[in-house]
Amino acid sequence: MTQAPPSLPVSAWVFSGYSGPVVMATDPLDEAGFYFDELNKLRVLEPDVRQKTSELKEECKEFVDKIGQFQKIVGGLIELVDQLAKEAETEKMKAIGARNLLKSVAKQREAQQQQLQALIAEKTMQLERYRIEYEALSKVESEQNEFIDQFILQK
Repeated sequence: MTQAPPSLPVSAWVFSGYSGPVVMATDPLDEAGFYFDELNKLRVLEPDVRQKTSELKEECKEFVDKIGQFQKIVGGLIELVDQLAKEAETEKMKAIGARNLLKSVAKQREAQQQQLQALIAEKTMQLERYRIEYEALSKVESEQNEFIDQFILQK
């Protein structure tokens, strides 16, 4: 086993190429918050904190991706709902138009019925006048026929 010369501090072993076992004694670098990773690179974070940070970073990336997908789905849903709302509004306007048309037709029929009733009343009155006139003319005719009969008999 190769050991580092005693004149070099433990932290310098990494830079000098020392590949021997590292004794985990109270290292001044550990106390200062510096750590070595698996590639012997100097790090500020503890290895488990660094790993958790990397995992959190990946989870955040996945979360952002899922939020993006969710926004796309919601956007499509909003577009669909807007389209359905427009179609519903169109159908509503058609229904209102049809209802107004039915009301108009009903009013026209009512007006036509009133006109026909007025015409019936007028024709009924005219019929009564004609009946009275007929009776009067029939009376005059019968009087004239009687007069003619008397005149012929007198001759």
